[in-house]
Amino acid sequence: MSGFRFQPELRGGGTRPAVRLSERTRSQERVKARMPKLHGFDFWRTTLNGARYVVAPMVDQSELAWRLLSRRHGAQLCYTPMLHAQVFVRDANYRKENLYNEVNAEDRPLVVQFCANDPEVFVQACLLAQDYCNAIDLNLGCPQMIAKRGHYGAFLQEEWDLLHKMLSEAHKRISVPITCKIRVFPEVSKTVQYAKMLEKAGCQLLTVHGRTKEQKGPLTGVADWEHIKAVRKEVNIPVFANGNIQYLSDVERCFQETDVQGVMSAEGNLHNPALFEGRKPPVWEIAEEYLEIVNQYPCPLSFVRAHLFKLWHHTLQVYHELREELAKVKTLGAIVEVNKELKRKCQVEISNWKEEEARENQLPLPHWICQPYVRPGPKNVNSENGEKHTRGKSCGKRALEEEEGNLDCLSKNKQKKKARNPNKSFDTSVKPKYVKCEQCGNPKGTKCIFNLCRGCCKKKAFKELADCAGHGLLFKTKHEKRLKWKLMEEGILENGDRIHEHLDP
Repeated sequence: MSGFRFQPELRGGGTRPAVRLSERTRSQERVKARMPKLHGFDFWRTTLNGARYVVAPMVDQSELAWRLLSRRHGAQLCYTPMLHAQVFVRDANYRKENLYNEVNAEDRPLVVQFCANDPEVFVQACLLAQDYCNAIDLNLGCPQMIAKRGHYGAFLQEEWDLLHKMLSEAHKRISVPITCKIRVFPEVSKTVQYAKMLEKAGCQLLTVHGRTKEQKGPLTGVADWEHIKAVRKEVNIPVFANGNIQYLSDVERCFQETDVQGVMSAEGNLHNPALFEGRKPPVWEIAEEYLEIVNQYPCPLSFVRAHLFKLWHHTLQVYHELREELAKVKTLGAIVEVNKELKRKCQVEISNWKEEEARENQLPLPHWICQPYVRPGPKNVNSENGEKHTRGKSCGKRALEEEEGNLDCLSKNKQKKKARNPNKSFDTSVKPKYVKCEQCGNPKGTKCIFNLCRGCCKKKAFKELADCAGHGLLFKTKHEKRLKWKLMEEGILENGDRIHEHLDP
């Protein structure tokens, strides 16, 4: 596989002039040597080796190290984290960091997932990625707010004409198969029609997450396998099921009830990467193996920390001090030491463990065993006034004027600042009083000519075509410069003339 073209040094010094071939052109040239692109079930059986156990694409969580760990424990197919197609096309460093530098023979078969909402951008991203994977997936399932703001993921599921164009263009021009991951509609019939449209547009494999885009966070609920079963019956391409997978028994039950070709896991895999093996290892054991892989294939420390918070979720409810340690450490070696301390504490507890204590924890297994986390449902709300039930506790806002001597009145952020600097004062009585903006009450700019805050000053200066040096606003000056340039272009004004006589009164 080839990556970027470097410029070798010449014998006489300097560098060789670069041959200006676009990455798309080089990619198309490499396609000529490829095997014919397979479709549908042939693609699943041959290219994907009939994969049945699949690790989902997860933002910042399905990086190379985690994929290798999952493959060593039963996963047969992995997806990259969701990549942004427009950034992938525009930024060479983004391509290197998220795909090109992660080429690994053990990490196959591999599907690269993109989010996109423009056909040409999606095709260009696919052309740049096709030599580094076995298939490319279009994300149509992300329900998060960032997907709503960016207009991608599940928020494209009503725009069938756009999706048809994106998939059909990619299917024609890309040398690897195009797949999709979707969420369902409330109506089974509409979900089936949606799946058929995607198949007709060129989708070669469909992953169906049995939840609607509204089912997220506290409203996640249970995935509906009936939608998945209905789609499987009506389409002529392989189908993967996603949702409700916590144990290997759930995987087998999903195969029986939906007749799909593969089962995908996200949350279940994060809490137990050995899920597809049917094993439930101790949390420190799987963490040790993961940290060894990260040492060989580095990734950002934030990814590592996030994985361990998932793996250790139940144990950190017992050893709160380890949660603080994990949050503070700044090197991989320090994280290894935290894992050793967690192992030591758990082994001491195991030596004194009693079955009655496990039942008191309301967990199916001891907390040091890899097991799923069940997301709590929405909290109860008082229907009359919208206030939360607090069982007698006051839920009023903290007073603005906080008492300096009472640390409980300080916010958590201020308590941390106080711990770092005991001499720091939050006493509002000794703080200088600011002068308020004449319009909104926010602090006014100390040098503002209108005695306003920046926001109000900007509106006033724009409306009145004025300058405010205090806030660095130059609406009047810029207007005069534009007008002078225009008058000089028309020959009305010469370079040395003044412009004021030409301004409107």
